[in-house]
Amino acid sequence: MQITRQADYALRAMIYLARLEPSQRAATSQIAEVQHIPPSFLAKIISQLSIAGLIHTSRGARGGVSLARTPEEISILEVVEAIDGPIALNECTSASGSCQFGDDCPMRPIWCNTQNELIEKLRQTTFAEVLPTAQ
Repeated sequence: MQITRQADYALRAMIYLARLEPSQRAATSQIAEVQHIPPSFLAKIISQLSIAGLIHTSRGARGGVSLARTPEEISILEVVEAIDGPIALNECTSASGSCQFGDDCPMRPIWCNTQNELIEKLRQTTFAEVLPTAQ
């Protein structure tokens, strides 16, 4: 499993915003330059993060982008799911009856347990926790 490039860029943008003072806003051009994200791609990401309620955006001379909540209140999972949708390691973990073997499949419990552990780890990890090690 690999998250999309778009989700990776979204995580980078959120880390950038998490480093700002609570009253600060950042221009998307600044985020794009510092985080090496194509500006046109970032515009789409910013829109998705805003729709998900993770960031605030404002236009004008004093406009910019800021977190909608504190870094302690935003999880990695929220950002990944805002961009990529729900995490699914295999089709059988999210769609009951999608596998011809059903509940008799020896791999299904492994996929389900692994997926649940991953989701829980991402849910419990906030941006405040990744800031000390993020560059």
